[in-house]
Amino acid sequence: MHRAGPPRGAAALLSAVGRRRYWRTVGRQTEDMVSEHDKDHHFVHRSTIPTMHFQPSLPRLPIPKLEDSIRRYLAAQKPLLTFEQYRYTERLAREFEKGVGKDLHRDLLEHDSINKHTSYISGPWYDMYLSARESIVLNYNPFIALNPDPKPGYNNQILRATNLIVSALKFLNSLKNDFLRPDIYYVNTRWSQSIMFKNFIRILPPSLSWYGAYLVNAYPLDMSQYRSLFNSSRIPNLNKDTLFTSEFARHLLVMRNGHFYVFDVLDAFGNILHPSEIQAHLTQIIHDADRLPEFGLSYMTTEDRNTWATVRQLLVQKGNQENLKKIDSAVFCLCLDKTSVQDEIEMSHCMLHGYGFNRWFDKSFSLIITSDGTAGINFEHSWGDGVAVLRFINEVYRDSTQHPALVSESSPSLFVAPCDKLEFNLSHRITTAINAARMKFEEKRKQLSIRTFRFKSFGKKFVMKQKMSPDAVFQLAAQMSAYRLYGRFVPSYEACSTAAFKHGRTETIRPTSLYTKICTDAFIEKRGQHSSEELRNMIDMCSKYHKRLQLEATLGQGFDRHLFALKYLIQCRGGRLPDIYTDPAYEKINHIIISTSTLNSPAIHCGGFGPVVSDGFGLGYNVFDDWIGCNVTGYLDGDLEKFLECLEYSLNDIFDVLEGRALT
Repeated sequence: MHRAGPPRGAAALLSAVGRRRYWRTVGRQTEDMVSEHDKDHHFVHRSTIPTMHFQPSLPRLPIPKLEDSIRRYLAAQKPLLTFEQYRYTERLAREFEKGVGKDLHRDLLEHDSINKHTSYISGPWYDMYLSARESIVLNYNPFIALNPDPKPGYNNQILRATNLIVSALKFLNSLKNDFLRPDIYYVNTRWSQSIMFKNFIRILPPSLSWYGAYLVNAYPLDMSQYRSLFNSSRIPNLNKDTLFTSEFARHLLVMRNGHFYVFDVLDAFGNILHPSEIQAHLTQIIHDADRLPEFGLSYMTTEDRNTWATVRQLLVQKGNQENLKKIDSAVFCLCLDKTSVQDEIEMSHCMLHGYGFNRWFDKSFSLIITSDGTAGINFEHSWGDGVAVLRFINEVYRDSTQHPALVSESSPSLFVAPCDKLEFNLSHRITTAINAARMKFEEKRKQLSIRTFRFKSFGKKFVMKQKMSPDAVFQLAAQMSAYRLYGRFVPSYEACSTAAFKHGRTETIRPTSLYTKICTDAFIEKRGQHSSEELRNMIDMCSKYHKRLQLEATLGQGFDRHLFALKYLIQCRGGRLPDIYTDPAYEKINHIIISTSTLNSPAIHCGGFGPVVSDGFGLGYNVFDDWIGCNVTGYLDGDLEKFLECLEYSLNDIFDVLEGRALT
């Protein structure tokens, strides 16, 4: 029998999370709770409710009905295909639904029923990431750039690095000691401050705790990914990488000019090294590394994974195993860049890929700080979907700016032991591989274009006054822009978290729909043939349909992950792929031209990622109260410029219609 989803009352939460996605949920939750700052200098706070209290009772990610997934799949295909192509794709999908797909779906349900500790997508999704052989740089690792410290004197590189390190370690200690507040979405935020609620939840056994929160319309979210946030690294292996986490390492990895340094930042009891000593170590490192020539070993983490796996084995054979272990097990990687950034585009290039030699892209995350104090995070994607990273950024930014470990007049400690500099023994073969990786990286880096976009005519407040979804309006504008550029509709992707479920990962929202097709046709091909009221109604229909897609995806009721899991199942068995997967239309819909993700937090300046395909765009966007911002990447610079011109044109068209003006 098909397993039921969460109680119907959860739809209130899930609809809200669908609109904001988890990126926004955690940001708001953190903001609501800042009044509880703990005076213990080794923790960001001490939560009444233990961090992982809800994990055992979280609802499980539902597997959609096969007929529903096929229906949703065909609905997403229809605007992308001609009539004849659609009829062919529909026939293959229906044959799959009634034939081999039915058997695969039954087997998937059975497998899921005996693995209740996780979700049906978790294992396949890890395998997908770890089996990918292309470089993780530009293809997978995203970045998030932090806002400057509001106090200008605190944006000095070493000072800001020290304050961020201390706050990061306080977060780590809170997590390890079960003091970090659980991620909870509160429909009524007064419960986030209620001592009575927290004490009530705390006394409930973990097996019942989720249901206790549900009684007051509060919804705990999955936190399983937090275990890989610190002391973790992706290890390259032939054909499939592995994830490594150290339970006990207490040292920080610092990179400068490509050189590696480590020093302990925690003692055996979890006490944080005095901030002035951390400051002194960073000063030492900068002085030492700047007198040395650039060291390029880190270029290997930009290589394809099989090449890197082979070279890593050579490094081990040359006696470098202990150094590699220190890198892999470090609390996190701090990258102190010698360069400063002049504008948002340069900052995005810096945080997304840098110059290659001063990053270890395999670390779970790297904190990057430029010479002018600009800070950001670059994170490896296989272990998580940014859920833990965003919460980490929100807490660390707040703590480091409101409760800085050092003030701007602080001086470093005069007496500290030297840091350990990691010295590597390289062979001619390794050196040759590093040079080849450098040249390949440089060529790829130069091909990538990044543009920023700001539209100031309207934002969230204006769209919500129209009783429409700001996210849906932006996605419609992106669809119109792609059509203006290409003269056709293209596959699009919007990320949506399923963190409301145990070991949830993501689901896909497919913004290209029959509603956006009809609306785009009216705005462009039949321009002037519809009244502003008719066009407004079309936009409204797009908004309503998009919100429905968001809700379904957040509830785990999309089609992408389900079809992926069924395909994974038959591939694991070595069977022949059913025709639905060899259909050119299936390949086409998964060739994502417009890949999008949104985030919002008072700590964040912007975020971004590389395009999914060579002829596509990566859109990191945000609809602010009064304006819309985008960080857009692509390899075809001319198309990127034209796309942004089309985006501005499309948003102006939508604004005119919502203001009641007719299109001419």
